[in-house]
Amino acid sequence: MKTIQLILLCLFAHWTNAQEKSLLWEISGNGLSKPSYVYGTIHVICPKDYFLTDSTKASFQKAEQVYLELDMDDPAMMTKMTQTMMLTNGKKMKDYLKPDDYTLLSDYFRQKMGMSLDQIGGMKPFTLMSMLYMTLLSCQPQSYEMVFTQMAISTKKELLGLESVEFQMGVFDQIPYEKQAALLADMVRKKEESSKEFGAMVALYKQQDLEGLLKLMDDSDWDFNGYEDILLANRNTAWVPIMENAMKAKSTFFAVGAGHLGGTKGVLQLLKKKGYKVKAVL
Repeated sequence: MKTIQLILLCLFAHWTNAQEKSLLWEISGNGLSKPSYVYGTIHVICPKDYFLTDSTKASFQKAEQVYLELDMDDPAMMTKMTQTMMLTNGKKMKDYLKPDDYTLLSDYFRQKMGMSLDQIGGMKPFTLMSMLYMTLLSCQPQSYEMVFTQMAISTKKELLGLESVEFQMGVFDQIPYEKQAALLADMVRKKEESSKEFGAMVALYKQQDLEGLLKLMDDSDWDFNGYEDILLANRNTAWVPIMENAMKAKSTFFAVGAGHLGGTKGVLQLLKKKGYKVKAVL
């Protein structure tokens, strides 16, 4: 499982004119000899809520190669993740939290995971947030990224990544640790609300209701206001040239967090501006 991607706060960006309910989109035209496909994932979901449509499976089979956000079959990936999960500035979480918030979080992690912040406080706030999300679930979660990785391996399709572990973790390093730490404490303080909102998000995801997800996230308190370009738009812009080169070489199946697809700065709109035909696959 992609630990550093478990956070759900940046999954769903603004969608414009999203009339069709679909997570799967076909990319064609603009000189492509074969269509490619892009699928919007949710990075963590309980097995009872997990689904994969026949059209998604068929599109995956048609593709000749697979791109995820990260190269999940890179043997060095876990080592790279471990190296980027820890604070390296000589500080610990205690330096970014108010005393009451530190006690709140420490007690929560001790209760849920058997470890206090004194033991794991050297981890970056985002890493701890990923761990916190795991405690909101009443299951051993399923990962779409791992499913697609296993499908690629079993069908002997080349698996590649749109960005490196170091780059992806560096994205979150651009958001002040104090803000991340405060949000972490707030999530614990309002854990029932956090869990309820997660459930609502999963329900809308299962319905492939992108407009409903938009409204949910617009109404949510759990966001990184002011950092949307860092989390989404800048990465989308960097991905598109990579996607173009991949699609020109081979029919490609892309799977990325659903929030990267929609909106005026989303991957789908960026591809349309490049002259590609993008249509929902139902």
